[in-house]
Amino acid sequence: MMNKNESKEIPLLPGERIDDLHRNQYQIIQNTKKFCFGMDAVLLSGYAKVLPGEKVLDLGTGTGIIPILLEAKTKGEHFTGLELQEESADMARRSVALNNLEDKVDIIVGDIKEASKLFGVASFDVVTSNPPYMNHSHGIVNPDLPKAIARHELFCTLEDVIREAARVLKQNGRFYLVHRPFRLVEIINTLSTYKLEAKRMKLVCPYVDKEPNMVLLECIKGAKSMLKVEAPLIVYKEPNVYTDEIYDIYGY
Repeated sequence: MMNKNESKEIPLLPGERIDDLHRNQYQIIQNTKKFCFGMDAVLLSGYAKVLPGEKVLDLGTGTGIIPILLEAKTKGEHFTGLELQEESADMARRSVALNNLEDKVDIIVGDIKEASKLFGVASFDVVTSNPPYMNHSHGIVNPDLPKAIARHELFCTLEDVIREAARVLKQNGRFYLVHRPFRLVEIINTLSTYKLEAKRMKLVCPYVDKEPNMVLLECIKGAKSMLKVEAPLIVYKEPNVYTDEIYDIYGY
């Protein structure tokens, strides 16, 4: 039987590379010409809480970064990534195999809008999502389809993500979201519509004297209204030098 951290020969397609995740000796397959995971996904994996025995669904998993990192960082029982694009899902599955995680992580090809039909209602303890940040009113859509799907709401909206998260979560289940502060009012209103109550919020600032460019949220299904705004997370203490908290989240 292969050791969990023993390397495995996994085929790479043209343009693909293997990157180190600095957690449990895990690695991930990426293609720089398509779409590579960003800091937002790593920060979300550090913000989400997964307890022993819990089952987790990541909506729009891309190349599987969040389920793989959560498996490394937590004692959750099982992790599922839902991804619309077959090409990204294939990379995610090969990364799962590369790390010998086939018994802990599943990658499913499917539409976020159909998540509750695919998995059933009240079927997960935790849902995570790093969804497209931009709608049709926000900027120019990238001509490269994989990047466009990741950045713009071409195939699902913020409401689709929140609605399906609420449906697949058990009562008192937790939804973790990373998004942009400029859509925060819309996010909170939509969460409330689907009985997901924002309970914790952390703003992410590039520098201590700069305005936030990301927001992390923890929401609980069916909870009462009370929001804790945590101290902001500062990314850089000087150009190209992360703060200690960022280094800790990355595992350096």
